[in-house]
Amino acid sequence: MSRASLEKKPSEVASMFDGIARHYDLTNDLISLGQDRSWRRATVKAVGAIQGERVLDLAAGTGTSSEPFAAAGALVVPCDFSFGMLAVGKDRRPDLPFTAGDATKLPFADESFDVATISFGLRNVVDTVGALAEMHRVVRPGGRIVICEFSAPTWAPLRTAYSEYLMRALPKVAGAVTKDPGSYEYLAESIRAWPAQEDLGRLMLSAGWSKVGYRNLTGGIVALHRGTRAA
Repeated sequence: MSRASLEKKPSEVASMFDGIARHYDLTNDLISLGQDRSWRRATVKAVGAIQGERVLDLAAGTGTSSEPFAAAGALVVPCDFSFGMLAVGKDRRPDLPFTAGDATKLPFADESFDVATISFGLRNVVDTVGALAEMHRVVRPGGRIVICEFSAPTWAPLRTAYSEYLMRALPKVAGAVTKDPGSYEYLAESIRAWPAQEDLGRLMLSAGWSKVGYRNLTGGIVALHRGTRAA
């Protein structure tokens, strides 16, 4: 199996996700102890997609995150750079317009969407600010961005316990399902190395987003960041 490095070379990361695509959704449920469902519900609520809105769901993987937007009547485009993830998604959800695309070079015209969202994928992109700027480019003036990503627990005892779980237990649990603990060692390392809440907010501002704010979920294990493109 392929194991990416924290250099986040696109070919390495895409290959890694290709290898775990079939078990990805089940594994997420197991390693988060079911919390991923509540995190995704919170993201859907934060996006607030309505009938007819154009939603870019970046790093959509198999499309699990896209389904609620389609159910709300939005015109959602699931986009990912892992062909393995896209293939699984198309098999399971043939009604969704899965699109291959690199977050730093999105294959969409300027101002194509009302909202861009990305869940648990931004930390895997080689150029964070570049991806944030690309999402800013494809969202219309007055449009919005919602990011759901692992973050820094705010309570010290939780932060310590969480770090131990990430580095010791998570790869073993995930490896038992996927037979590929190496990929989840990378994922654990990428979570630990990811910027804290305020730091990500500053990166969003530097990419052109305004009215940036965030809300912690599960004590800051995950954070929801939101912003708007100035009209």
